[in-house]
Amino acid sequence: MTEFTPISALIGGGLIGLAAVLLMLLNGRIAGISGILGGLLRFDKGEFGWRAAFIAGLIVGPVVYMRMTGTQISITTPEPGWAVILAGLIVGVGTQIGNGCTSGHGVCGIARLSGRSIAATVTFLLTGVLTVTFVRHGLGGLA
Repeated sequence: MTEFTPISALIGGGLIGLAAVLLMLLNGRIAGISGILGGLLRFDKGEFGWRAAFIAGLIVGPVVYMRMTGTQISITTPEPGWAVILAGLIVGVGTQIGNGCTSGHGVCGIARLSGRSIAATVTFLLTGVLTVTFVRHGLGGLA
């Protein structure tokens, strides 16, 4: 568990919101990561440049932050690498079935008052709560 830092959370949330608004205003697109990445992998004509720049920003952003602040970001997980990769692939399938991911539905869709996005976000959250409850308490102490 990490320490709650409301100021950095507020700044980060504001920057995510700003990026979503700018993408909508300047490009007419919704900032849903799964859709942006999916379009990049499909090589949609006329779409590659901005999609590649957006995904590159997601990768370069933390590197810039580390350089500016002198901090090191450490990512660890108790799960083996294969399980993390498998979980990521399952999430990818889910984003295709749900027509979007948490960023597209949760950040952008709810802001547009989309009923579909509100339902999807509630489903994401409830599924997450149920999954954590099952993994932490339903496996007879295996997790």
